[in-house]
Amino acid sequence: MELLNVRELKIFCPDNRSLVHGISFSIQAGEWFALIGESGSGKSISAFSLADLLPNGLRREVRQITLSGQALTGLSKDELRNIRGTDIAYVFQDYQSAFTPYFTLGKQMDEVMQAHTGWSAAERRSRALRALAEVGLEGPEAYERYPFQLSGGQLQRAALALAMLMEPKLLIADEPTTALDAMSAATVLDLIARLKKDKGCAVLFITHDLRCVRRYADRVAIMQNGLIIESGEKKEVLDKPRETYTRNLLASVPPIHNVPRRLPVLGDELPEGEIFCAATANS
Repeated sequence: MELLNVRELKIFCPDNRSLVHGISFSIQAGEWFALIGESGSGKSISAFSLADLLPNGLRREVRQITLSGQALTGLSKDELRNIRGTDIAYVFQDYQSAFTPYFTLGKQMDEVMQAHTGWSAAERRSRALRALAEVGLEGPEAYERYPFQLSGGQLQRAALALAMLMEPKLLIADEPTTALDAMSAATVLDLIARLKKDKGCAVLFITHDLRCVRRYADRVAIMQNGLIIESGEKKEVLDKPRETYTRNLLASVPPIHNVPRRLPVLGDELPEGEIFCAATANS
């Protein structure tokens, strides 16, 4: 069953220069959908725009965004605020930005539930403790800790608990493990996979790490220069890529054995286009 449907999404700079050029994609309920591409390809701003979280100055134009059949375009600020954190939740690359250092994890989780539910204080505390336990942060001591008292891996898990607090339909994970060591990153991704299975939510996974895509994703879309140039089932796209850019992206992953002296350079295949012409003119 289709959960998210995006049609002809465009994003513009303040000077009306186009950053994302009319992309379309859909995500099925319970699916892990990976959005891959170089830095600057438009992955993150496309994901942020779904719940209208674009930075100041950027502008979105879109034909259609629906979540479970409900149109997300044309909603008021209050209606969008109700959707964020309940139906759609984010785990950011900068996971520390999910918390303020002045309050405990428990208080910050409690504020989310106060905004979205009519639960009693005891019910909210119980739900927060359960959410923390689901990511391996068990006991009242985790609830009472301040963000600076946790390691990076623990804080990212706490950010995941915060995102999953209201059991969203769609979890958007924007490079959630970039700042973590390999062991902590694997732990966080395994947690996302387990919570996805247990809660039945879908995952929009933004990443550069093709190894993680091979392990976790169901379907894949490749972005280049603000366009989705290739998409499909994971095995189809990664094992039989149609586009030169996709093949070069895959070739850029170094093998474990017999590392070549020089890896392929993606820039060798970059096409002419509006963005690059503008960049050249300004350089």
